[in-house]
Amino acid sequence: MNITIPKGIKIGHSNDDYTGVTVVLCEKGCVCGADVRGGAPGTRETDLLKSEKAAQEVHAVVLTGGSAYGLESTCGVMEYLKEKGVGVKVGGKRVPIVCGAVIFDLIYDDYHWPDKAAGRKACENASANDVPFGQVGVGKGATVGKFRGMKHASKSGVGAATVKVAGITVTAIVAVNALGDVIDTGTGKIVAGCKGKNGAFVGAEQKILDGEYFKLLTGNTTIGCIVTDAKLSKVSANKVASVAHNGLARTIHPVHTDFDGDSLFVMATGRKPVLNTVLVEIAAAKAVEQAVLNAVDGCAEYRVGCADGGEDDED
Repeated sequence: MNITIPKGIKIGHSNDDYTGVTVVLCEKGCVCGADVRGGAPGTRETDLLKSEKAAQEVHAVVLTGGSAYGLESTCGVMEYLKEKGVGVKVGGKRVPIVCGAVIFDLIYDDYHWPDKAAGRKACENASANDVPFGQVGVGKGATVGKFRGMKHASKSGVGAATVKVAGITVTAIVAVNALGDVIDTGTGKIVAGCKGKNGAFVGAEQKILDGEYFKLLTGNTTIGCIVTDAKLSKVSANKVASVAHNGLARTIHPVHTDFDGDSLFVMATGRKPVLNTVLVEIAAAKAVEQAVLNAVDGCAEYRVGCADGGEDDED
């Protein structure tokens, strides 16, 4: 599996036995956009990503478990970056811009959520090479197909995929924690989701259409971050984030429901010019599609060597 992390980007995970956090770092700052859908999102600093807002760069995107409690982990990321001298200069001080989104994985009797220490640990673990994916980081507590309750759901995780077009690298990192089922776009078959007593997938979308919705749960949401070396404006980054949701719509049925808070970010390092942002939009949707499938494929940790990744070049 050839996953490429664009130069200037690092990814790190931290988790316990129940939940976790994944951080995408760009310490030199990059253009960022976001598109938040569904009726139950939990996010941080998404308003400043709107095209009309003044902020022009961010330094990290955090994908975390723990529902709203998990937003605490973003503070650990902010402190880590501050100590490294990363951030926007404001009155002689540095303010790192850290955005984030949560999934709901509070499915145990006790509360477990990533705290500040977990956010810091994810930063310390961040790398541009040999990054693990699967049931790690934010993917640790992820499940799909919960419309009949947890005992009928399937395990999931955090997946990644890369699409390259016209010399541009587009990589999606997606934590799949959906209400609906995950569909293989090649075969049209369910590959993860709600199961019946016999262990076979029941087809959540059709069951809901048939009126079987009495156990709909709010504990869902698919979140992700697309990283690219394309040179994008803030307007373009937001448009790419919007189109990238097509990848979720192709693979998760149903998606963007009132019981999901599906959110996608786009981080663009600007290293490579792009003739037309439509190329990046289509590549982002395809990368998201494949990352969703990778997140549920085997539901075990896998590691990828990032062929073109690496630390920032010295300027």
